[in-house]
Amino acid sequence: MFKSIVKKLMATAVVAASVFLAVVFLGVAIFYALSLKLTPLGAAAVTFGLFALVALIVALVFLKGDKHDEADEEDEPEGLMGKIIHIVRERPVVGAVGGLGAAFLLLRNPALAAIVASMVADRKMDQGGYSRRRRR
Repeated sequence: MFKSIVKKLMATAVVAASVFLAVVFLGVAIFYALSLKLTPLGAAAVTFGLFALVALIVALVFLKGDKHDEADEEDEPEGLMGKIIHIVRERPVVGAVGGLGAAFLLLRNPALAAIVASMVADRKMDQGGYSRRRRR
């Protein structure tokens, strides 16, 4: 079973590498064909424009069926925390990037990290999350 999984992974990697090389050499062939009639800079610009156009068409074709009905979406909640949670649930990549940005900001500024930690601790104390030890 393990060998078949490894063989499938290797075959997928070989196919992906072959497709990548085919696209790269297609670009080189187009560039050299255009450089016979244009300057090298013009040929590079036309080749780039051609590949950008193909990428745009492929993106539009694949993302066309990804439309959501407006009636199916939930209404955005009120308040800052509610909106943040809604964005993170709807777009997890945005949430991950925002979380990494916040972590970077807190690591760069220890005073800000201390303020956030004290706010979290105060909230826990208000909610009764931390139990107080009884002295005898």
